[in-house]
Amino acid sequence: MKPTDRWAQDDILEGFKEPQYPEIEVTHGMTLTHTGSRFTGKVVGFAEADKVILENDLGSRQLFKAHDGAFVHKTARVALRAPAASQATRRFTPSGSIDVTGGRARVARASRIWVEGIHDAELLEKIWGDDLREAGVVVEPLHGADDLAAAVEEFGPGPQRRVGVLLDHLVEGSKESRIADSVRHTDVLVCGHPYLDIWQAILPSAIGIAAWPEVPRGTPWKDGVLAALGLEMETGVFWGRVLEAVSSYRDVATPLVNAVEQLIDFVTIGD
Repeated sequence: MKPTDRWAQDDILEGFKEPQYPEIEVTHGMTLTHTGSRFTGKVVGFAEADKVILENDLGSRQLFKAHDGAFVHKTARVALRAPAASQATRRFTPSGSIDVTGGRARVARASRIWVEGIHDAELLEKIWGDDLREAGVVVEPLHGADDLAAAVEEFGPGPQRRVGVLLDHLVEGSKESRIADSVRHTDVLVCGHPYLDIWQAILPSAIGIAAWPEVPRGTPWKDGVLAALGLEMETGVFWGRVLEAVSSYRDVATPLVNAVEQLIDFVTIGD
């Protein structure tokens, strides 16, 4: 036997060949596990042709590069391929939902989502505006939640007239938790996030700072933030720059994303 027969080039290179994975087309709702992070979730969005957005059972979303073999589907590693042409052209809103550009906005329903202030309303519009218009949901600022129970009574909630309320700093023992406890109605849902202000729910990395500064007790939080950052400007001017830097749900903290999406589900129940 010739040496070249025994040590054929194909045999020598066999161990260096890239593994071949079965190819599958990405579909909305498909369950995948990312092998590197072990994050498991359903496909809720496609970013370009080689990135996929997964959402787990807790509502947390992550964006992954779709390398061959980077995902497990039904116990097997797979190579993800872009959806068929009819799906590949789909675009996604800043909230990660399928964009239905060209569709007509739904007539506003009687149900409402209430937020504490105008900045909260503007942030929801920036990220969830397309979803809210499609569902016919109007977001209204309360300009303070101290009189929430009275506002609910005046509104007169019902099965087709629900109210979802988003509160800042909804943590045990806070003033906001007592406000939430004062409202007891089957057609009202109060959700919140743990941050002192809606500004703080925006990830610091999104606006180029290491962290939101600590503000001394007794100092108005927004004013304290500007002072700590060494900025001499009106809070509205700074907020405009912050809002401009936010492009999608990936720029805000998960507790806020979860709360808003829970409220949207609540006020559109039955659709």
